Amino acid sequence: MIDLSTEYLGLKLKSPLVVSSNPLTGSTEDVQRLEAAGAAAVVLPSIFEEQLTLESNALDADLTRGTESFSETTGFFPAYDNFRQGQDTYLELLRSAKKVAGIPVLASLNGATAGGWVAFAKEIEQAGADALELNTYSLPIDPRISSSVIEDGLVELVRQVKACTKIPIAVKLSPQFTSIPSLAAKLDKVGADGLVLFNRFYQPDFDIDNLNVAPRLTLSRPEELLIRLHWAAILYGTVKAQIAITGGVHSAQDVLKSVMAGGQVAMLASALLFGGVSHLTAVQAELVRWMEEHEYTSIWQMRGSLSRQSVPNPVAFERGNYIKTLSSYTLRQSA
Repeated sequence: MIDLSTEYLGLKLKSPLVVSSNPLTGSTEDVQRLEAAGAAAVVLPSIFEEQLTLESNALDADLTRGTESFSETTGFFPAYDNFRQGQDTYLELLRSAKKVAGIPVLASLNGATAGGWVAFAKEIEQAGADALELNTYSLPIDPRISSSVIEDGLVELVRQVKACTKIPIAVKLSPQFTSIPSLAAKLDKVGADGLVLFNRFYQPDFDIDNLNVAPRLTLSRPEELLIRLHWAAILYGTVKAQIAITGGVHSAQDVLKSVMAGGQVAMLASALLFGGVSHLTAVQAELVRWMEEHEYTSIWQMRGSLSRQSVPNPVAFERGNYIKTLSSYTLRQSA
């Protein structure tokens, strides 16, 4: 009997197959479909920092507009609920998903600064989220802001959220930090329970006919998995935070590689948007078939088997593979 069970953020999961934040987790019906297809946990779509900020700013503007002229202007105040619509809708989705799902439901906050995150994180906890994923995205364009300032801001954000909540906190990182191991160690110190590798940058395209910058979303491809495997294999065993791999996970082989690199779970989104929810069932079936064929009885057996810790000389391993990769095309052609 193959044991697919694993643990992530202290949560016991039936398998490493987690559905990451995407439109397919945006309704209770879809959450149920994903669970039936084999999902061990789901991450709800992100609510964005801008949504929290815009609603707060709009309320503040209406509360102060005209008060310098008429003391009675408070009668024109719009209902507070109008400015809570996005937040309350999100919390209701979370509550509803928790009622119907037999698997963990994680919430997701997307942003770059503390802003309204800390207060809203507490509301997310009260609404019943099993854990919270902080999906960090920041594009530094000010040359006066150094990488250390950006990293310290992220660490402080996690510290504040951890201080006001008791649920597990995972931090979804970008692969473009100066020193990922150093940042991971800092996040470990302030109590991050998980590290999600990695966020995907959605870059706008240029419309040369209309001289405009056009947003364009492209789904992930399997080759994007490689950088995630690389850093998971380096971080595995060096941090307490449990590792999740997301971005480029499309097949059972990708899931196996993720676990062997040191991941507790492998997260899918684009693969399901390409192939439908039923693709999750196919991935799980192939995962079991491969493990039976290669005489594995549990996921735990293989975790970290291809991590940096599993080789006798990690430094040589890193440099040697770099050289081998550069020369591999020529070697292949010669053969």
